[in-house]
Amino acid sequence: MVATGRNSLGTSVAAPAPQAAAPAWKPSYNPWLIAASVMLATFMEVLDTSVANVSLPHIAGNLSATTDEATWVLTSYLVANAIILPATNWLGNLFGRKRFLVSCIVLFTVASALCGAAGSLGFLVIARVLQGAAGGALQPISQAVLLESFPPAKRGAAMAVFAMGVVVAPILGPTLGGWITDNYSWRWVFYINLPIGVLAAMMANSFIEDPPYLKKVSARNIDYLGFGFLAIWLATLQFVLDKGQELDWLGSHLIAWCVTISLLAFLAFVIRELTARQPLVDLRVLKNRNLAVGCALIAVLGALLYGTIAALPIFMQNLLGYTALTPGSP
Repeated sequence: MVATGRNSLGTSVAAPAPQAAAPAWKPSYNPWLIAASVMLATFMEVLDTSVANVSLPHIAGNLSATTDEATWVLTSYLVANAIILPATNWLGNLFGRKRFLVSCIVLFTVASALCGAAGSLGFLVIARVLQGAAGGALQPISQAVLLESFPPAKRGAAMAVFAMGVVVAPILGPTLGGWITDNYSWRWVFYINLPIGVLAAMMANSFIEDPPYLKKVSARNIDYLGFGFLAIWLATLQFVLDKGQELDWLGSHLIAWCVTISLLAFLAFVIRELTARQPLVDLRVLKNRNLAVGCALIAVLGALLYGTIAALPIFMQNLLGYTALTPGSP
């Protein structure tokens, strides 16, 4: 039906018909295929946070390094992961979310191959840094793709399936890593990522697409100062936590300087993010009490879980004489 009205001369005219609302965007493929694609990538990334823990004594012995030096295999991965993670949204908008996701999966797979082929501890640590940098973006960008691919009524079920994969991976990691190390070689702890990575990259390239409303950003818009402060803060903090006991904590001038630099970088990062127009990490959202408490609790949980799965395997293998599989067994 066409609406009518009268103009100033009293004649009847047709009123313009209201425009229909634009239909909501839907992906071209079944959302569960998209969920399987991002789940593979996320499972592979989360698995690598714990799968190499039980292999550290074997890695140290094979590469002529001490067990303390071998712990850099873990810490280098986690630090690179934490530094890249806050910049995921900006990088996805800069390069395109699908292109960035597929590139991260490919880089993670190539870095896994380099880890397995490493002939020295230094080369292995560099490869793990690349692996952590590529893996840092996989989890948040996978969640964004997952939420956009499902209608609101099914997002809860999709996130529940996604959460199961994220929880199972670090639990399965030590057991799988111990079995592979005892029966084959620690190098296969990294080589197992290759078929998973290739399949995840092919599925992501085939099924995932960028939504039309995704906005492109310019490289000039990133918060470079905030990113630099974040990198300095986390890197120096990790060095303090990793080498503090070995160097007698604040009795060492190097540790004291790193503590000072880490505190200053942390304060500069917080001030920068609270005052920047386009912050790298919007700390203002922590004004929500529930979100702030949740973040604090998950930080405590992560410290306890990752600290335990990093320390116990070394203790049980070096001091109690257990095999690599025993510390990783449930």
